[in-house]
Amino acid sequence: MADASGLKWDRCLADTAVKTVTGLGVGMAFSFLVFKRHAWPASLGAGLGFGMAYSNCQHDRRLPHLLHGHMVKDQQ
Repeated sequence: MADASGLKWDRCLADTAVKTVTGLGVGMAFSFLVFKRHAWPASLGAGLGFGMAYSNCQHDRRLPHLLHGHMVKDQQ
């Protein structure tokens, strides 16, 4: 079984990739449709996605006792 720190880093990297690419895609869509192909909406979207992912990773790293998606039963 992998250690908890490795699982958190994997989840942070995956979250960062997904949110950055999604923000970039939404920014590009707005750039093409609304802002006449300027570059700043895509940059803003990618930056917002990266910032949200960074904040989530920071929150996960500060709470070392939480591991999302796992229920631990008490053994008596």
